[in-house]
Amino acid sequence: MSSHLRTYQGICPTLAEGTYVDSAAILVGDIHLDVDSSVWPLVAARGDVNHIRIGKRSNVQDGCILHVTRKSAAKPDGHPLIIGDDVTIGHKAMLHGCQLGHRILIGMGAIILDGAVIEDDVILGAGSLVPPNKVLQSGYLYVGSPCKQSRPLTAAELAFLPQSAENYVVLKNEYLADLASRSD
Repeated sequence: MSSHLRTYQGICPTLAEGTYVDSAAILVGDIHLDVDSSVWPLVAARGDVNHIRIGKRSNVQDGCILHVTRKSAAKPDGHPLIIGDDVTIGHKAMLHGCQLGHRILIGMGAIILDGAVIEDDVILGAGSLVPPNKVLQSGYLYVGSPCKQSRPLTAAELAFLPQSAENYVVLKNEYLADLASRSD
């Protein structure tokens, strides 16, 4: 196991086919990346006291922090961190024990707290704060601290959500090809 993929209590991160994890990222414990997902430099993800799941074609950009909430008597399941498919998480976002659906764009520097749920097809503006246990309904732009529903997404924005994820699939494939060419 490489130094940036670390075991915790005998559990190590697992990577599906075609994933990219930058060597300057740190992933610890019970974390699974699904097909074609990517984790970029300076990401810190700790699946130590609960688990983290990152869906297909999702990307976690530079400087993000991903963590979870411990299981307890008051909250037997704690709060794992679940990220769906085709999710773009902008630079320096912080996600803690929350659940994200599919086709979501999280703006740079956003913070999403324990028990929050972001349904499918949502854009969360840069610097926004999602309080604990808040639900962001599908099909809207949310902005602010704490975030508020701003307006419905346009057809162009809805079409952009999977395209944003696809842009990072292309980029991570270029990085993987570059790594392969240097190892030949």
